[in-house]
Amino acid sequence: MIQKIHSIHLALVFRIDSAKVAKKEVMTDQPNNYKWYILTLSILTNMFVVAIPAMGMSVLAKEIAQDLHLSLVQVGIVWGIGSLPAIFISLISGAVGDKVGPKRVLIVSSLLGGLLGATRGLTNDFFSLIAIVILLGALIPFVAINNIKIVGQWFPPHQLGLANGLISMGMALGFLLGSLLSATTLSPLLGGWRNVMIAYGVIGALFSIPWFFVRTLPSHHHAVGQNMSMRAAVSHVLQLKNVWLLGFTLFGVGGCIQGVLGYLPTYLRDIGWEAVRADGALSAFHTISMIFVLPVAIWSDKLSARKYLLLLAALMVALGAGLLSFASGVWIWAAVLMAGFVRDAFMAIYLTMVIEVDGVGPIYAGTATGFTMAISGLGNFVAPPLGNSLAVLWPGAPFALWAGLAVLGMVCLSLVKEGSAKVGSLVFENAL
Repeated sequence: MIQKIHSIHLALVFRIDSAKVAKKEVMTDQPNNYKWYILTLSILTNMFVVAIPAMGMSVLAKEIAQDLHLSLVQVGIVWGIGSLPAIFISLISGAVGDKVGPKRVLIVSSLLGGLLGATRGLTNDFFSLIAIVILLGALIPFVAINNIKIVGQWFPPHQLGLANGLISMGMALGFLLGSLLSATTLSPLLGGWRNVMIAYGVIGALFSIPWFFVRTLPSHHHAVGQNMSMRAAVSHVLQLKNVWLLGFTLFGVGGCIQGVLGYLPTYLRDIGWEAVRADGALSAFHTISMIFVLPVAIWSDKLSARKYLLLLAALMVALGAGLLSFASGVWIWAAVLMAGFVRDAFMAIYLTMVIEVDGVGPIYAGTATGFTMAISGLGNFVAPPLGNSLAVLWPGAPFALWAGLAVLGMVCLSLVKEGSAKVGSLVFENAL
């Protein structure tokens, strides 16, 4: 009973605090304007440190495999093993951001993430590449989660869906550029996949410079995060059933998407598609995702029905992946577009929903997001090699497995109880 009263008290503190923040942003132009700079920097950091290099690895997989003499299963391991450290690191990265502030974390993680990404171009065998990918996978959560954390601090609840939608749109644009340019344009231009990885890494490392000069947060936000121990934050989040369910939701849906994105270019090449056309299918996936992410995210803000939109999005991902398991010709394009239509919109709404879980809010946003990413990291690690290993049955068999994972995610999502944080904060804002 005491723990329950404590949780209710924390939720009320969060709602009052969020309302005051929203009200102060309306009254003062400086935070209201500066938050858009923070959002822009977060979008660009995610694009150049995370999204573009990641999707570059996918479309360059054939070239990398030929150079390093990798099998299809080994390619799946390389693609999925970067998520292995996230199982253990994501929770820590979020808690560190909650404790010391996301600005400090982003300065260090973007610098090291970029430099480690560049060293992928210096590897000469499967094991050295795996080692670098694992180390990089341990740093990426610090970048991605603390970008979400810092945006969640600067934006009021009624704009959080829009902000996360723009972050997801930036990720989609990064995935699009990485899939569109890495293999067919940059590799020939720069002299191979190695130089592409080095170039991406150097650009990503440079983003530590603008983060160094970012202004500190308003004092009321800064104090709330630093007055709490990491152990207390983790302990609190671990008691929230809905956070666990959301984590396993992303385990299924995220694992499905991770497997599809890594295998699709290789699969299309193996069934006879030309390289440009195969990469074009992946680009189409990201293009339609980028186009629709913002409208769907804004729609979720207006309708206040994030859970049902997420269920619909997960269903489309499952149907698209399932269709790829046996489709041919124009139906492959239909399946790709069906799954891609909601991919980044799903993540935008999902991240907002995690923050809005009762007992989370901006105070525990980093820890809660990190915990869900830790659970999903297990799915991202297991799904690609497990799915790729089924290709011996028939080439489309991996897609069937990944569709089943998405259905598992839907089941977990259906059990989630939507938070009242958003509604509560707006009520308090009107009352203050």
